[in-house]
Amino acid sequence: MGRRGFFRGSACPCGGGRAPAKRAGAERAGAIMAILALLFLLPASGEGQSRKRVPVDLSTAIVQVAKQNIPAVVHLDIMERQEVENPLFPFENDPFFRYFFGNPKSPRKFQRELRGLGTGMIIDAKGYILTNYHVAGGATKIEVSLADGRKFPAKLVGGDPKTDLAVVHINTKEPLPHITFGDSDKMEVGDWVIAIGHPRGFDQTVTQGIISAKHRRGITDPTGYQDFLQTDAAINPGNSGGPLLNLYGEVVGVNTAIASESGGSEGIGFAIPSNMAVHVVKTLIAHGKVERGWLGVGVQDLSPELAKSLGAGAARGAVVGEVAKGGPADRAGLRKNDVIVAFQGTEITDGASVRNMAAMTPVGQDVKVTVLRQGRRQDFVVKVGSLQEAVRYTAGAIKERFGAEVRAITAKDAQKFGLDPKQGVAVSWVDPKGPLGAAGFEVGDMILEINGQAITGIESFVELVGSLKPHQRVTLLAVDHKSGNAGAVQVTLR
Repeated sequence: MGRRGFFRGSACPCGGGRAPAKRAGAERAGAIMAILALLFLLPASGEGQSRKRVPVDLSTAIVQVAKQNIPAVVHLDIMERQEVENPLFPFENDPFFRYFFGNPKSPRKFQRELRGLGTGMIIDAKGYILTNYHVAGGATKIEVSLADGRKFPAKLVGGDPKTDLAVVHINTKEPLPHITFGDSDKMEVGDWVIAIGHPRGFDQTVTQGIISAKHRRGITDPTGYQDFLQTDAAINPGNSGGPLLNLYGEVVGVNTAIASESGGSEGIGFAIPSNMAVHVVKTLIAHGKVERGWLGVGVQDLSPELAKSLGAGAARGAVVGEVAKGGPADRAGLRKNDVIVAFQGTEITDGASVRNMAAMTPVGQDVKVTVLRQGRRQDFVVKVGSLQEAVRYTAGAIKERFGAEVRAITAKDAQKFGLDPKQGVAVSWVDPKGPLGAAGFEVGDMILEINGQAITGIESFVELVGSLKPHQRVTLLAVDHKSGNAGAVQVTLR
């Protein structure tokens, strides 16, 4: 009947021995079943985005959802070239090494080809398929297997590492079965969900569970735009990119990660909410990349101590710690120590909410930001800026906090040091007495990571810096421009 069953072994309330007791137990069980059937047949409170609500019978719902959606769930075979460090490279300048092996002049890095598996879901009849960025984002070859056994080569349309989403496309002569998105905001803790995917290569696997929690953040990338649904539906390696569905057969999440020490399901899985996925998918199909909005503020969570000192009482929200001079928020009139409590009428619960909502807002759109200023509620209209604009306005903040200025990696840099042109930033100016100068950085040195998070260009660097706190101690992965050696350097920001 239910997810775990009402009667199991000696726990069965019907007892044993005499026939009347058995009949009484059966009658009680029948009554319980009838009541539950009535409960599950009640109409749902909300309407789907594109499908009319119908009554749900739990005894057949999972079967119906599986039949309805399995044809739209695909298996992805991925080939990817991965660049790895040459294990001999660090020893080539060692006299002892040269005595035995001469001077082989081997490359610092070499490439190897890896094969991976994942899941995807067809999102329209034209052959667009949604999956995870970590599945298809770095692929050199993608093959898609449909539920009916047909195979097609696929092309990457675009990917977004910050939400771990990617879209690929296959060309077919006939329309394809596809999924329907639901409203992830309407999901509640305890709602039933179904996962479909290809865990460990076992095609068309269906599992079920509930929504265990909402708004889980910082699971994989602390600087990413994450707002996961947590579920106990079994999710294993290979499920990545597959759908998490409600009992109406609507996709409410994209399965992406598990919390496990064994590498298998331990009842803690995470899915990207469908509302976030829909926004990213539309942008990737239209532009091949995601352009995020920028509010021009640095925020932090509102703690009880801060709320008291700022006269915010028991309010929930995010405290404005920094306002980029001349940026969108500054032009609209926001100030340091304002407490943001709503964004476009939606309640703000923490700093990540502000960042995510601003990022998902189209550049140039006017938004209403509600703040508490000295205990008084005020509304401001902010025209959302872009990350390109953020680069211009935050250059001063970067110079102040790092004691340095940076530029993009050039093609010459990339070739000389074996780097991807989109990987990292280079130091273009450094204050000898600043944080980077004191740590030994020089002009021309390159920064590839901050606290283990890869830098993929100037905009990525700005995003990462914006997530750091004043006086925070960070670990930078850097490349020395003279020797080409890479190493970790710890720096305390201003």
